[in-house]
Amino acid sequence: MTTSDSAVASAPQGAGAGRAAVSGNYKWIALSNTTLGILMATINSSILLIALPDIFRGIRIDPLAPGNTSYFLWILMGFLLVTAVLVVSLGRVGDMYGRVRMYNLGFAIFTVFSILLAVTWMHGTTAALWIIIMRVGQGVGGAFLYANSSAIITDAFPENERGFALGINGVAAIAGSFLGLLIGGVLAPVEWHLVFLVSVPIGVFGTVWAYLKLKDNGERHPARIDWAGNISFAVGLVAILTGIIYGLQPYGGHTMGWTKPFVLICMVGGLAVLIGFAVIELRSPDPMFRLTLFRSRGFLMGSLTGLLSALARGGLQFMLIIWLQGIWLPLHGYSFEQTPLWAGIYMIPLTVGFLLAGPLAGRLSDRYGARPFATLGLVLMAAAFLLFDVLPINFNYVAFAAVLLLMGLTMGLFVAPNTSSVMNSLPPDGRGAGAGMLNTFQNAASVLSIGVFFTIVALGLASSLPDSMFSGLVGQGIDPATAHQAANLPPIGSLFAAFLGYNPTQQLLGPAALNSLPPDRADFLTGHTFFPNLISGPFADGLHLAFAFAAGICLIAGVLSWLRGPDAVRPRRGSGAATHEGVGMALADVGDLASLEDGTGGTLAATSSEATARPPIVGRRDAEQSQGG
Repeated sequence: MTTSDSAVASAPQGAGAGRAAVSGNYKWIALSNTTLGILMATINSSILLIALPDIFRGIRIDPLAPGNTSYFLWILMGFLLVTAVLVVSLGRVGDMYGRVRMYNLGFAIFTVFSILLAVTWMHGTTAALWIIIMRVGQGVGGAFLYANSSAIITDAFPENERGFALGINGVAAIAGSFLGLLIGGVLAPVEWHLVFLVSVPIGVFGTVWAYLKLKDNGERHPARIDWAGNISFAVGLVAILTGIIYGLQPYGGHTMGWTKPFVLICMVGGLAVLIGFAVIELRSPDPMFRLTLFRSRGFLMGSLTGLLSALARGGLQFMLIIWLQGIWLPLHGYSFEQTPLWAGIYMIPLTVGFLLAGPLAGRLSDRYGARPFATLGLVLMAAAFLLFDVLPINFNYVAFAAVLLLMGLTMGLFVAPNTSSVMNSLPPDGRGAGAGMLNTFQNAASVLSIGVFFTIVALGLASSLPDSMFSGLVGQGIDPATAHQAANLPPIGSLFAAFLGYNPTQQLLGPAALNSLPPDRADFLTGHTFFPNLISGPFADGLHLAFAFAAGICLIAGVLSWLRGPDAVRPRRGSGAATHEGVGMALADVGDLASLEDGTGGTLAATSSEATARPPIVGRRDAEQSQGG
């Protein structure tokens, strides 16, 4: 996954190449172990999307009760927050103290916290707090794994095989993000502890295997840790992401909590600390972020387009899951308890799309330049959002799957060329720092996107759902006072209920109101069709706003992408090894997108290593001289 300077430092240069690249069986041991680590981490990043309802039932807590929503959000997003904050710094630590040593430590940390999660014995809010803290610990271990795995591969493989190895590692991220949904859906209904226990034997085996077999054969680069930069960056980013999490919750009589003093303090204070972080980095002799890299137009525009595209698509998965779980699947006969697993299955075309487009876009951008493909990807991504916008709420699945496939294709078309363009715009000694910066921008933007999408849809619901809810409940015999109370509850609760696979009507009314009705009326209210039909119109209003916002962001990003300028011409390499490496690098780029989509941080270290392993970009005249020589 993402590493800071580790990937660049690990890519051997000159005389160091022979020492760093190890032949024989060791390279396959290194690839197998790091791929196992990334697979385990990405499975755990997505497994809770499906398993959360069973976990909350198991610890006997209602995540939708007043005061409990924060537990749901922190369990869901805590892992992402920790990896976003730590992955850059831990890559730098790996450069300084040994990548294998830090990777082994990460494997061990991840395993220990998986064990602690699997033995959760408490119930209620105590159990929820325990799971949140243990998930944060898992995130620390995952950050160690993400930050150093690609650098270990770079150290182990010679240049002509490195791209293929990194591609395998990237595909593991795709497999993990998909397997997590299926494993969570299968294990959680049997016993929710199994969701965490499944990582324990893999973690124990991988930790022992890594300790016995992996070697620190890369070059170390002693440097001072930028403590002021690391601390200010962590404090600022954590404050902003915390503000986003609590801003999604109702406050007072407001639909959401964006006016809550604590949220305002987090957002404004976090922004102020990040401004201070920029000042610190400009003066630091060994900065965590190299802000001078923004002097390159290619890096500046590529980073901005990466940030904006993550902002546009980061909340997409959540909105599509709510659309499927809260409306479409129940209308087509699925119980609310079944919808989490089937939502994951019905979204498979999205994964297929970027699996198909990523390698092809990477190969074509190597030959013809990144700008046309990255820009076209963003424009088509905007078109895909607009197509989602015109689909009826109770859509035909073939049309929905086609738009999902198109969205996946556009993501693959954009990410690989954009990442390659950004990395190739940097000087050799700045590629690791640039990779870490790009990844951090995209991670933070993905979390912000979740907040933006939820806010836009909730505001759309707030404008029309209360009237629809009141009239629908009264029409089924609910007392007007009870109907009024249920209709005026914050609509974000209905969204969270649909996301968790709960029956929102049952949650809103409670057993007392339902027991007062004739059995047939109560069965109808809690059946498959009442709530989906009730919420379809108001949800569509909010969804139209969200998709229009995302399409506009993509078009702005497309303009910035074109302004990056044309790519310089590279010298061609005609060997089969080069072609083999190019395929692997394209796969690594696809792995980056898959990881970003499930929130694990991406495999930008692979791209960083690629940039170091490839010959530097040269102008046309230099390329001709190189070929002629």
